[in-house]
Amino acid sequence: MCANRPEITIRKTEAEDWEALRGFRYEMLADTPIAFSETMEQAKQVTEAEWRDRAKRGTAHNGTALVAIASTGQWLGTMGAYIPKEGDDPRLVGVYVTPEYRGEKSGITERLLEEIIQWASNYSQKLLLNVHERNARARRFYRKQGFVETGKIIPFNLDPQANEIEMIYIID
Repeated sequence: MCANRPEITIRKTEAEDWEALRGFRYEMLADTPIAFSETMEQAKQVTEAEWRDRAKRGTAHNGTALVAIASTGQWLGTMGAYIPKEGDDPRLVGVYVTPEYRGEKSGITERLLEEIIQWASNYSQKLLLNVHERNARARRFYRKQGFVETGKIIPFNLDPQANEIEMIYIID
């Protein structure tokens, strides 16, 4: 890590993180609106109770949510996974790293994904995700990490004229 970069801790989110999560979600939606299944307008309508529930996803029985936090307290990245219903393969969701910490130099995205894969390996040998067809940066990252397209196309819930592409990672 560069000398001018803070130490980074990766941990599960908790209910008490709700305000930081809310602010980070707003950043995520402003930066890459096609990467998430809600609009800024929708996010701004979410109540404190719902933000607390979202923050508790880090310790949910059917999922996890991780955050990368700098020693300064700044949230730098997040990533989650969940199992839609019993018997389903885990799904990667909510992937975001703040722009100045993207890329291999910081390693945040890779570290978060490594933790998610470890979590998912307790449930399946597969990890699935959906990525917007126009999110080329994310698609390149996933391919580089070993994800491949399954051939399944899903309409994007915020724009029926756009699609998401399903990708899969086989866990060794």
